[in-house]
Amino acid sequence: MKTSSRKAKGRKLQKYICSRIADIFDLNYDQEDDNCAIHSREMGQSGTDVVLRGDLNKKFPFSVECKNTEKLNLYEAIGQAKSNQKNKFWLLVHKKNHKEPIAIMDWKTFEYLIRELKNDF
Repeated sequence: MKTSSRKAKGRKLQKYICSRIADIFDLNYDQEDDNCAIHSREMGQSGTDVVLRGDLNKKFPFSVECKNTEKLNLYEAIGQAKSNQKNKFWLLVHKKNHKEPIAIMDWKTFEYLIRELKNDF
């Protein structure tokens, strides 16, 4: 696969995740709008793959790393997510062809979220 095709595949996942996060918070997602609260980072730039601005940074406390690949070195990808972490938690999103994306986080984060949800019931 060409490098340009790999980057396009990664960009597609990043934009999908941006749109899903925007839907959760009832926000408009427009990749072309520099003032949009959520943005897909351009390929080759350092930092998280999903850029969050303003209040959304507090409401969605994850630094998102996206991997759209058939083979994944899980701990290497987690290391990249951790090294780019700006928010309270890191989140790795992995997608393979013809499969739904999956979210990967550490157990402490999962436990924290479950404890928070438990308080709502």
